[in-house]
Amino acid sequence: MNAYSVTPEQIRASLASVIEPGFGVNIVDLGLVYAIHATEDRIDIDLTLPRPDSPLVASIAADVEQTVRAAFEDVETVEVSLIWDPPWSFDRLTDKGKEALGLER
Repeated sequence: MNAYSVTPEQIRASLASVIEPGFGVNIVDLGLVYAIHATEDRIDIDLTLPRPDSPLVASIAADVEQTVRAAFEDVETVEVSLIWDPPWSFDRLTDKGKEALGLER
């Protein structure tokens, strides 16, 4: 894939394979991906987690980086930034996330 054709939507789709182990739901449907910025040679991802004191913080950030690097090999730089403000809440769940957690009405 040519780096010029990488879109935030494609990146988000690739991140749907990264599971947050505490909830067992992917990070996209949990609403943990706050922002994605892509240029021809760089992808920046702002990510949060449900709890900043989680022992899995580094592991999930590394999984995100590895997943994006594998999906978009032509991109030189992948930067994952952990963002704690605003804090994550259940309001960020997608409809699929709510359904996966049994919160759908």
